[in-house]
Amino acid sequence: MIFRFLFNLINNPQVIEKLAESRPIRRAAQLTAYAITKAQIAGRDASQRALRSQTLQQVKQEASRVPGDMGEMSSRFKKVKETFVNEVKEGWKEGSRQIKK
Repeated sequence: MIFRFLFNLINNPQVIEKLAESRPIRRAAQLTAYAITKAQIAGRDASQRALRSQTLQQVKQEASRVPGDMGEMSSRFKKVKETFVNEVKEGWKEGSRQIKK
């Protein structure tokens, strides 16, 4: 019974128009649009940083080579790991600074 009433209320064009003109609904829409835009910008920046990262370049280089022995492969991956850890730390610090702003 209550669901039918709500369904009819939501499908009423006059009610929708009144709600759309109300300040709280307009403000909620503005905040939603702002959050989506900020998330898109942050995602684009993060993907660009990832593509430029030294870790990705090293992984591509290492994947193209065939290791001579396991010791050689181990030392290569240690370098990649160190680079990755450093980039994660730098990204964490940068993210903390952006949040503080």
